[in-house]
Amino acid sequence: MSAPTLVADRTAVPPPRPAPHPLRAELLRGLAPWAGAVLAVALGGFLYNTADTWQGSWTDTMSVLRSGGVMLGGPLALAAGCWQGGRERRRGTDVLRAAAVRGPLAQALVSALPLACWLVVAYGLAFAGGVLASLPYATPGGLTPTAFVGTAAVLVACVLIGHAVGALAPWRLAAPLLGVAGYAQFGVAGTTRTWLRFLGPAPEGFRRAVVLEWWHPFLTAWWVLALAAAVVLAHTAHRRRTALIPLGAAAVAATLLVQVGDGLSRPDPRAHRQVCTTDSTAPQVCVNAALARQLPEVAEALRPLTDRLKGVANLPVRFEDLPGRPAADEAALPMLTPLGWSLVRGRVPDPEQYRWEAAMALIDGYDCPFVRTTPGKVEIVDDAVARWLAPSRVQDLIRRDTRRQGDKADLRRLKAEQRAYDHLRTMSPAERRTWLSRYFAEQDRCGRTESEVPSL
Repeated sequence: MSAPTLVADRTAVPPPRPAPHPLRAELLRGLAPWAGAVLAVALGGFLYNTADTWQGSWTDTMSVLRSGGVMLGGPLALAAGCWQGGRERRRGTDVLRAAAVRGPLAQALVSALPLACWLVVAYGLAFAGGVLASLPYATPGGLTPTAFVGTAAVLVACVLIGHAVGALAPWRLAAPLLGVAGYAQFGVAGTTRTWLRFLGPAPEGFRRAVVLEWWHPFLTAWWVLALAAAVVLAHTAHRRRTALIPLGAAAVAATLLVQVGDGLSRPDPRAHRQVCTTDSTAPQVCVNAALARQLPEVAEALRPLTDRLKGVANLPVRFEDLPGRPAADEAALPMLTPLGWSLVRGRVPDPEQYRWEAAMALIDGYDCPFVRTTPGKVEIVDDAVARWLAPSRVQDLIRRDTRRQGDKADLRRLKAEQRAYDHLRTMSPAERRTWLSRYFAEQDRCGRTESEVPSL
């Protein structure tokens, strides 16, 4: 009898799956994704709620993107990094981690870098959204795409510094307290006028009409990342002296920032130029070159006023939109900046009110008191002219409320204004042009006397 044949078991045991890399686990789970989502929502809400004040100007868009990233993202990165750094101490696994194969530096980077990546991605989405939101309205020039680099580096540095603090601080309140302290520090850096502001991520203090030099964000990134590297190495490196290398690099970058000073940003060159309409409108309408794309909208809003002034002599040559006092033959254009009042996303939201303000600039001149105290003929004629040049529902409501209050002096003035307005309205076009030419002949609009104002 033959020996039995052995049959091999064909059901082989599958090899064990390799454990996922800790970096992948940190990226997909835990605090990092949630922190990124919180920052994205916070920045999105901030940009949405303030859109009227920046959408349409590249300098304002860059300023609000950087200020939002610093003031919202910086404290969050510090607090989240601190909480992440204290995780092992809270779990009681810090002794176990100390015996792991990976060294303290590698463990710290594996824990902190995914959080930094999520925050940078969240800020990148907000930055791209802000740029795209301004693209249809903003005049070319003033866009500094490299501004993203500086703020993103600040977020990474805050995570690393916060992580080191969290690993050393045993208190649960360390994270929120560090976040509050960071918020205060960034606020001081953005508003102080001392040399310390040059070490902050926004040396111009979030001022308007200022263009950041393209290389400044890279110098800021050098400074903050070198400082964060020095902190991390001082806490985790086997040879603590190696922290002196990035510390020296941070000192060099800080010295350069302070030495360059105000040269880190420059005034927007467009703010001292203006573009004007090329038609025969009188006065000519000019806007600041930084808002050149809005000229057609502004000119269209003022067209009913300029149409009523056709053929009138002694008018200013133009409505100007430059800083400072207008020339003798110019009138100040009603303010277009800060955005959100007269100009919102490339549109004049209340053309009627804007025309009335422009008419008052022609009538009252520059720097005249808003509330005129001269009684009698001058005030009555001025009000009648403004009412005819730029009818306004708001002014009608003011007159209606004045009548309801029943003050006898105010009622007499309103009746006199109504008679003057009716007289001006019923004139023939030629008579009205002749009268308005005499009315605008007086150059000193603030100091006119009754004898210098033609009767109505």
